[in-house]
Amino acid sequence: MNRLEVRHLSTSFDTEEGRIHSVADVSFAIRAGRTTAIVGESGSGKSVTSLTLMRLLPRDAATRVSGQALFVDRAGETLDLLALPEARMRAIRGNEVAMVFQEPMTSLNPVLRIGEQIAESLRLHKGLTGAAALAQALRMLELVEIPAAAQRLREYPHQLSGGMRQRVMIALAMACNPTLLIADEPTTALDVTIQAQILALMRRLQAETGMSVLFITHNLGVVAHHADDVAVMYAGRIVEAAPVKDLFARPAHPYTQGLLACLPGQQRRRPADGGKRRLHAIRGQVSSPLAPPPGCAFEPRCDRAIAACRDAMPALRGSGAGASARCILVPESA
Repeated sequence: MNRLEVRHLSTSFDTEEGRIHSVADVSFAIRAGRTTAIVGESGSGKSVTSLTLMRLLPRDAATRVSGQALFVDRAGETLDLLALPEARMRAIRGNEVAMVFQEPMTSLNPVLRIGEQIAESLRLHKGLTGAAALAQALRMLELVEIPAAAQRLREYPHQLSGGMRQRVMIALAMACNPTLLIADEPTTALDVTIQAQILALMRRLQAETGMSVLFITHNLGVVAHHADDVAVMYAGRIVEAAPVKDLFARPAHPYTQGLLACLPGQQRRRPADGGKRRLHAIRGQVSSPLAPPPGCAFEPRCDRAIAACRDAMPALRGSGAGASARCILVPESA
C-alpha cells in the first residue's frame, strides 16, 4: 500500500525577473513502512517539494501549486493534502504527517523551553493536559536518547548542542506518532559521528513505529544505507527513479551516472597523471530557472547529448525493474 502518492506536483513563484518553476511535474510514491529518498544538488527543488506537501509555503498570488498529494491516514481514508481546507490540514500537520527541518536552530522557538514546545503539539493533537503533556514530552526526549532529559526539558534551544537540537526536532516530530515523516536534510549541519547517531536513531524509530519516511538529502552515502527507493531530481524535475540497489548498480540517466562517479573511490587511476586518482566533476552549472534550455535540462552539461536532446523535454519512462528515467538515450522497457 502506498502511504503517499504524489501526482504531477508543480510549484512556481512569481519574481521581479519572471516566473520560477521550482518543482515541475513531479510524481512519486512512498510505500507504507518504507523510506523513499529524494536526492539532488542544491537548488534542484527537493526542499520546495517537502514544503509544498506540508502546505508551509506562502499563501499568496505569487505562489502557484498544482497536482495531487494523495495521503492515506490512520483510518484508511485517502486525502489530497493539497486540496484540504486549512483547518483539516492543521489537524494533520504535526499529527499524521510530521517534518524534521534542515536547521533546528531556525525551526525551534528560541523563547520557549524545549518541554513546552513538545507539549504544545501533544495538547493540540492528543488533547493532553499540561502535566500529562510534559510527562509525555519527557518520555519523547528519553526515546531519542537525550542525556539528562529532565534537565533538557527545562532548557532553551540555545543551551543545547547541534546534535541535541536535532534530536529535539525528531522528538517533536515523533510526539504524535505520525504515519509519515518528512526529513529535510536532517544531518547536514552535523559532524559525521553525530550524523551516524541521528540516522541510526531515525531508522530505529521507523522500525518500532512502522512509519513511512520521505528522506531529502544530497548525500548519496546516506541514500545507499537508509533508503528503499530513490528519486533523483535535477532542475525541478525527477530525472530517474528506482529501487535503491538497482539505481546504484545500474544508473540509467547521465546525471545519476555523473553523481555516482563523483563519489570518492569511484575514480580510476590515470597513467597520464602518474597513476593518481582524480575526482570526477560534472562540468558546467545548472541552468538559470528563468531561462531553462528548450529540451532536456541536463543537455548543456551532458557528455552524451545529441541534437535531439535540445528539441523537447523527455518524458519520464520505464527503463525496467520498476525503474524510470527521463532520457531519450535510455531504451524504454517493454
